[in-house]
Amino acid sequence: MSGFDMEEYRQVNKTLVKLFQEILRLEEKAIITEEFRDLTNNDMHVIEAIGLGEGRNMSSIAKSLRITVGSLTISINALVKKGYVERNRSEEDRRVVMVRLTQKGEKAYHHHENYHANMTRAVLADLDPTERADIMKLLVSLENFFEGYSAQEQN
Repeated sequence: MSGFDMEEYRQVNKTLVKLFQEILRLEEKAIITEEFRDLTNNDMHVIEAIGLGEGRNMSSIAKSLRITVGSLTISINALVKKGYVERNRSEEDRRVVMVRLTQKGEKAYHHHENYHANMTRAVLADLDPTERADIMKLLVSLENFFEGYSAQEQN
């Protein structure tokens, strides 16, 4: 381990694992409120990937989530049944299925977006500019790791 000792390594590893577990646990608790009790964390991430507006085609949503169109279809079917999403065939190419959020889906989208905005504000609130730069450096490093790891997975 170049540049740091084993105790430093153990502490960073322990903290990262705990942080990722806690983020997932708290996100689920914060997002899945009484109003959205019929949604899962996965549902919320599909809703987020669909986004606001005219909608997206299934393959572009699946690609952004890094899942197969088949897996996405299962999630979309459930979200359509729950009233969060509607599915329509493209007028230009009937083979293309377009997916968009309903009004109920847009409300869930904004709820999820607000959670992320609050979390981001809380992280940045007490940091000075130097600390913010350090956090950005750390986050970019984590993002690069995950992107590299994801690319290895696909090979």
